[in-house]
Amino acid sequence: IENENDLKSLIKRKPDLVFSGIKYFDFQNQEIWLSDYLKKHNINFITSNKEALDNEYDKNHAKLTIKEANINTANFFTTQPDEHETEASLPVTFPLFLKPISGENSKGITPESVVFDFRKYQAKVLDIYNTDKSRTLVENYLSGKEYSVSIVENKSKNILMILPVEIIAVKNKNGHRILDYDARKDNLEEVIEVSDKKIRKELSLLAFNSFVALGGKTIGTINIKMSYNGILHFLEANFMPSFDESYFYKAFKINENMDYEQMIFKIAEAGMVLT
Repeated sequence: IENENDLKSLIKRKPDLVFSGIKYFDFQNQEIWLSDYLKKHNINFITSNKEALDNEYDKNHAKLTIKEANINTANFFTTQPDEHETEASLPVTFPLFLKPISGENSKGITPESVVFDFRKYQAKVLDIYNTDKSRTLVENYLSGKEYSVSIVENKSKNILMILPVEIIAVKNKNGHRILDYDARKDNLEEVIEVSDKKIRKELSLLAFNSFVALGGKTIGTINIKMSYNGILHFLEANFMPSFDESYFYKAFKINENMDYEQMIFKIAEAGMVLT
């Protein structure tokens, strides 16, 4: 699809399902969101609508929405250089975790994202502003285990798949296990089964409640982090997850022993709305 006429041709074909990872097209400075366009023409698709995709892309907005739904998430605020000029002006206490307010695949997260003092906080805020051209999302640092929960919701058949996995990051140069950009790019983390039944149940409930609160449709992943005392917190969401060797696919492989093709058929089946 290279122009609006191609999009119109797709609509004329009346496909049973559009399986796409495209959020929107920009045709002659006109932004057309694919999911909303397809919904307008009564064509099934696998991803969430524009509102939900916007909800999860802006991490600050996502956390505000989650907080309003009374779902656990670390205390947070947003900032940029010189906005909080003293340590006393910070709404959240150290240690802190800093990242850009938008972006995927740990973009902007480095070993310096975990900070324990005001000088390093200022340096990382400035780095995000200069490098990522972004405001900074600042959260209480959660030092416990990290999880990714894949969700497939088939409303036509009333089937819900919630598949949690634990992600074990390698220790970085500062001794912290965080999924920074370089570690994730080089696949240095280990992904394993969540064997504890109580934790699995808590992860599944938090993930699904977060999926619903943010308006997710059909598929998505919810990232969750544990605090030092074992409390689970919403971290972020992705309603257009990649499939190839991603946490989404690994969750199917680890939990259901599904191969890639079987996973794709499950997603396609879930995207079909029977009339």
